[in-house]
Amino acid sequence: MGRVWIMLSGTLLVLAAFFVWRNNFSAAFVTAALGACAWFLSYRGEMRKKIADDESDADEGAEDDHEE
Repeated sequence: MGRVWIMLSGTLLVLAAFFVWRNNFSAAFVTAALGACAWFLSYRGEMRKKIADDESDADEGAEDDHEE
């Protein structure tokens, strides 16, 4: 899902640049804001995955300590 958000944010960035080129600054702002939201959702998903991986590693380490 992260790749989808990254591709969407890149597409929206290009579209915002097009709107700036056409001197439609309000549309460029809205498009760039949506692109920033898409990038943030990508980053959020990546961080959630890393946190889940770290928690599962910590849980496995805690179980290994109790077995000894």
